[in-house]
Amino acid sequence: MRLWGNDYNKMEFAGAFGDLGTLIPFVVGYITLNKMDPLGILVAFGIFKIFVGLYFKTPIPIQPHEGDRRNGNLHAATITPGMIWGSGIFTGLFWLLMGVTGAITWIEKVTTKPSFEDHAGAGTEFHHGRTKDDEVSPSFCHRGMILTFLLLNNRRIPAMLALLGYGILVAFAEKPELFGELSQFSVRFRWPELTFGRISWKDLLAGFVLLGLPQAPLTLGNAIIGTCAENNSHFPDRKVTAKAISIDHGIMNLISTSIGGVPLCHGAGGMAGHIRFGARTGERW
Repeated sequence: MRLWGNDYNKMEFAGAFGDLGTLIPFVVGYITLNKMDPLGILVAFGIFKIFVGLYFKTPIPIQPHEGDRRNGNLHAATITPGMIWGSGIFTGLFWLLMGVTGAITWIEKVTTKPSFEDHAGAGTEFHHGRTKDDEVSPSFCHRGMILTFLLLNNRRIPAMLALLGYGILVAFAEKPELFGELSQFSVRFRWPELTFGRISWKDLLAGFVLLGLPQAPLTLGNAIIGTCAENNSHFPDRKVTAKAISIDHGIMNLISTSIGGVPLCHGAGGMAGHIRFGARTGERW
């Protein structure tokens, strides 16, 4: 099915989950270690995933800032939600200014274009790091990798959907108590809480200096210039500009952190994941 210039089929559905390896561990870290309310985080992700898909009409990902997440999780005792929101405010204002003034366009012209071809190696390294650090069975991960590679080019059975199904089955098999926990699940509606008035000047300044500034070079190279290069390589008929991506970064960070979310960005690696697992609206197979 095609609607509003986008394709909606099982391959696009499978490709939508191509960036879960980045999304889930980072978001879980914010919620469990930094004690942040999941409502604002998940609502912000939902809003901007829909917006980016409808506006750019290519599989540009929405990811949590990796640098902020790592610092926040490694120093969970000292990194407060206010500092994380402060980082998002700095990020939003900085990239909005860079986009509106056109400074990002000049920087893109004088910057060496990044390579985005070796994300499989990075994914494999991440896999080995997870099996080493977490309570995850190596055999479970290895079987998942084999299943993925066997189905990677199969359009009848999308690899990502098979992998998700495999993970769910193994989770319930190894932890049957999950059935009981899910039976206690309930649904209720509530609005995200605005963060203004809940951030101290100390947290705001610390978020700027400790989390926001160190993240800027990574955002520039991977989330803006790298994402533009990858998008325009795969989708020459739907090119994006660094200016548009920079302004988008600014807007989504200011809105996300204002409702209790976390700093957000795009990313060449996430886009590679979406595309490889089937999200190819606008690209000829």
